[in-house]
Amino acid sequence: MKQGFVVEAGFVFQEETHLTVLKTSLFFANDGFTVYDCKGDLVFRVDSYGPETRDRGEIVLMDANGRCLLTVRRKRPSLHHRWEGFIGERIDGQKPIFSVRRSSMIGRSDVSVEVYSDPGEEYQIEGRFSQRCCTIFNTGKVSVAEIRRKVDASTHVLLGKDVFSLCVKPGFDGAFAMGLVLVLDQINGDDYVTEEVQVEPVADD
Repeated sequence: MKQGFVVEAGFVFQEETHLTVLKTSLFFANDGFTVYDCKGDLVFRVDSYGPETRDRGEIVLMDANGRCLLTVRRKRPSLHHRWEGFIGERIDGQKPIFSVRRSSMIGRSDVSVEVYSDPGEEYQIEGRFSQRCCTIFNTGKVSVAEIRRKVDASTHVLLGKDVFSLCVKPGFDGAFAMGLVLVLDQINGDDYVTEEVQVEPVADD
């Protein structure tokens, strides 16, 4: 598979990789996450600082050692609920590397993503994040990552929505995939009722 946009080369896996995502707070959208690989080793984390973190509209994705990989930030003001992604811990004046935007159409919650690269990239997400059931496709309609409900391997019981699987296909950056999960979780938290989520080419606000 052709390699797409990369946040951190160390998280571009050569084989299909299944990560377990645990939401560490159930009271506020995206207050905290921990992400583990199939061996149970910590891969990513987003620390919980209470509701003030969500109000600030800025979330930092870190590796297992606490190094900042990616910052996603809600752009204000914005008529289309735009989120922007920045490499590392965002600083004033830094330019975003991608943007995520909700549709403004009533009754729809389509989401558009544009990667500011040369050449640019676009992705489409089909499914319902609120049900933890989404597939991320590239422009060639090839699946690059999937979000699925997790089943306990020993009891075969479907776990709650606070624990889910993120399957990252070879050549796709797991850190970028997790950055999109953070934004989708914020959108879902804003809506409280999430409808179908899609990623399409984006136009300026």
